[in-house]
Amino acid sequence: MAGQQARQAAQTIHVAGEWRTALSGAVREVLDPADATPFALVAEGDERDADAAVEAARRAFDDGPWPRTPVTERAALLHRVADLLVRDREELGLLESRDAGKTVAEGRIDIDCVADAFRYFADLVAAEGAGRVVDAGSPDIHSVVVHEPVGVCTLITPWNYPLLQASWKIAPALAAGNTFVVKPSEITPMTTIALIELLAEAGLPDGVANIVTGPGHSVGARLAEHPGVDLVSFTGGLVSGTKVAQAAAAGVKKIALELGGKNPNVVFADACATEEGFDTAVDQALNAAFIHSGQVCSAGARLIVEESVRDRFVAELARRAERIRLGRGTEKGVECGPLVSEQQRAKTEAYVASALAEGAVLRCGGKRPEPSEIRPATGYFYEPTVLDHCHREMKVVREEVFGPVLTVETFRTEEEAVALANDTEYGLAGAVWTADAGCARRVAGRLRHGTVWINDFHPYLPQAEWGGFGKSGIGRELGPAGLAEYRETKHVYQNLAPEPVRWFAG
Repeated sequence: MAGQQARQAAQTIHVAGEWRTALSGAVREVLDPADATPFALVAEGDERDADAAVEAARRAFDDGPWPRTPVTERAALLHRVADLLVRDREELGLLESRDAGKTVAEGRIDIDCVADAFRYFADLVAAEGAGRVVDAGSPDIHSVVVHEPVGVCTLITPWNYPLLQASWKIAPALAAGNTFVVKPSEITPMTTIALIELLAEAGLPDGVANIVTGPGHSVGARLAEHPGVDLVSFTGGLVSGTKVAQAAAAGVKKIALELGGKNPNVVFADACATEEGFDTAVDQALNAAFIHSGQVCSAGARLIVEESVRDRFVAELARRAERIRLGRGTEKGVECGPLVSEQQRAKTEAYVASALAEGAVLRCGGKRPEPSEIRPATGYFYEPTVLDHCHREMKVVREEVFGPVLTVETFRTEEEAVALANDTEYGLAGAVWTADAGCARRVAGRLRHGTVWINDFHPYLPQAEWGGFGKSGIGRELGPAGLAEYRETKHVYQNLAPEPVRWFAG
């Protein structure tokens, strides 16, 4: 790809159309979590690099052509980006696998979803009218509500879905006519760097898209508080999100936060009344909890199953979890890769240890796997883990683990199922499994979560808003509301026959 030599030289900061090293000269190694060996070198930016990027984005917004480019041309550029993503699908999917540890198959799916996001926002903005006419009650008054770009956007993205999460911010920001500075996670920056290259190849004017690679405590903090920034969009953990919100509040900036989740997967006995239904519910519970080694904000990490089917369900779940094939994501047949870092694995181990100390029963996993040809001893692997007999007082049930750990709780009545599912500080996503359509609608309607799946888990639609309740954040991504996050509303009132007001004498 176009910037491969630049990346090898640690020129991974992109400001005003130029690739550069960090002003301090600092660099960081990017590790492959499958074997803990470095495979790339990136610039380690700091506050000065962040300032330079914001200044470039500010100039591009105030004086450049992009905010005033017709929506049809902006949409056409986004479609070109989607085409380039499809062209580079294999390379980008492999890069995402090496960067984040996921399987190549998952990486390819991510790239497909990224392309879909760019196409969706391109079509959405291209189909819009010139504004909403407001009836002022007079033929001499023309009143219209229009939407304009916010300005300079700070986009801070997480390490688990690097390119997908970046696209959910970058695509609507560009469609609306904004300029931006993106700060990817320092752990997984590579595909976001590649996306900036594709934006330039597609013809985006210099200064519209800027990237600063570096740590959150310096680069992210400065980008959140910078007076030249108009909007801050952050996806990540609750603690960091709180700090970002505090930094942005001083400047009264627009802010969007997508934070954590502790998501319930509620299984009623009638969903398991047939062998096909039972097998599907078990399979989806595995998918909910263990896709990408559980490093998913919407992971169904809390299985809440009706007591009458609990023993059989958990036994089959554990049996199948033990057979999940762990290994390097690039290896054929691997179903689950490593955790993203040693720190994340240590955090997972600590949660499992605390759960066992508090009385949870280990049904499977709970340890590092034995090394093999596809699973280097130095990789950050951890076995899919099922913890039975869990309850709300346990730390592992209350807090987001972000690892391959599934807790099991039981219920007897619909009321108890709803109470358990809602008994969390978070409210990102959840699911209900039942053959009773009335029960499905009642439970889904009472769940305090931003996304509720019925007899499914994990699909998302670009056309549908994505957000949450409680400590899962504020603001929306995807859908028309996702585009609205990157806009300001203006009321234009035109008097076609002005007359003196005569309020004052003289």
